[in-house]
Amino acid sequence: MSPAQLTQRSFFDDHSRLLALALPMILANITTPLLGLVDTAVLGHMSLPAMLAGASVGALILTQIYWVCGFLRMSSTGLSAQAKGSPNNTLESAKVLWQTVAVALMLGAVVLALQSPILSIGLALTQPNSEVALHLQDYFSTRVWGAPAAMLNLALVGWLVGQQKTRSVMAIQIVGNLLNAGLDVVFVFGLGLSVAGVALASVIAEYTMAIMALAVAFKRVGGVAVSASWFNRAARKVLMKLNGDMLLRNLALQGCLAFLTIQGARYGETSAAVNAILMQFFVLIALGLDGIAYGVEALVGEAKGASDSSEVKRRTYQGLVWSSIFALIYSLIFFAGGEAIIALLTEHSDIVKAALPYLGLMVLLPLLAHWCFLYDGVFVGLTRASAMRNTMIISALGVYFPVWYLTQDQGNVSLWYALLAFLLARGVTLAWSFYRLDKRGELAIPQS
Repeated sequence: MSPAQLTQRSFFDDHSRLLALALPMILANITTPLLGLVDTAVLGHMSLPAMLAGASVGALILTQIYWVCGFLRMSSTGLSAQAKGSPNNTLESAKVLWQTVAVALMLGAVVLALQSPILSIGLALTQPNSEVALHLQDYFSTRVWGAPAAMLNLALVGWLVGQQKTRSVMAIQIVGNLLNAGLDVVFVFGLGLSVAGVALASVIAEYTMAIMALAVAFKRVGGVAVSASWFNRAARKVLMKLNGDMLLRNLALQGCLAFLTIQGARYGETSAAVNAILMQFFVLIALGLDGIAYGVEALVGEAKGASDSSEVKRRTYQGLVWSSIFALIYSLIFFAGGEAIIALLTEHSDIVKAALPYLGLMVLLPLLAHWCFLYDGVFVGLTRASAMRNTMIISALGVYFPVWYLTQDQGNVSLWYALLAFLLARGVTLAWSFYRLDKRGELAIPQS
């Protein structure tokens, strides 16, 4: 075997663990938007457009809550990965599992308890007409009962990723989404349950996925007895600090994305439609870049649990290699086929014409954004939530809003200048934080 062949083989052998973790998560990510298409198609074939509008807004209200609570998934992944890398990994993994399950169930109970004010706030913000509001309430009042399962799924997916069980996560996601799609058809067209049927299908799928994930987790740590010390004041304080920092980070990010949507609507109907189309480019890059980040979370967390700072750096740089490769591929696809992607997403020629000038920014999007996706994964694995919080707030207040303010006279495009600058700033500030931790020798030591 030639030296070149040996080098090629060793490169892929060394990177194989990362790819083996990332690829199943990429496939799992792809199934979620496909389910959204099925839901939309089923609702779109109902007798009244108000049904589709009401269910869509109802789903949006709950989705925003679940998205903000995504801190539960991130903290669970980091803690689980570190537990897997620790000397007493089975005991520590069980501890993390039941701690995060307890937090998830409490959050689910809070959503159920506050469902009336949540619905009222949602109605006040969206201001639908009476017919849409009626269907919105039908959907929400059924779908909200899946909140405990939805929160459990966030925690359990995070825990399983940390345990490097990404193939199990992929299988669970695919089964759940196929079940959801099948029940949509049965409940709506077979049983005539209308909007509530679509919501009920989602609830059943959510609980099914939670049960499946619990079964996989219990197989891993089922023989470990639960200890009351796992839930004492000290343990609760650590979890509250970690999850609180992650929550603030998510709120800052959500604030920026919400501003883009709201301000874009103020620029007019065409701008709002263009932004909706362009956000699909962001969704597309997230499919691949999130998959790489998930793999990095698991491997970096495992290395920290083993107190191996050199392995933390090695896995980080491996992640950067593959994140850069995916980003370059995305940019080439958007450069060559961006116009075709826009044409697939809308048939309205005026929206296509208005969106085409943004294609240059879409080509730049993955090249500028992949850094923050990757380093988010690194810091999740390190459970350095305060750094994630601080860099997100700095990037939002110090870059996103100033860039928009200074360029707002250019209209809707200013929002995309701001978003790209914001994403790059997040990557730069997280990379700087990583560099500082490395210089201080703190990459693999417990934080206070």
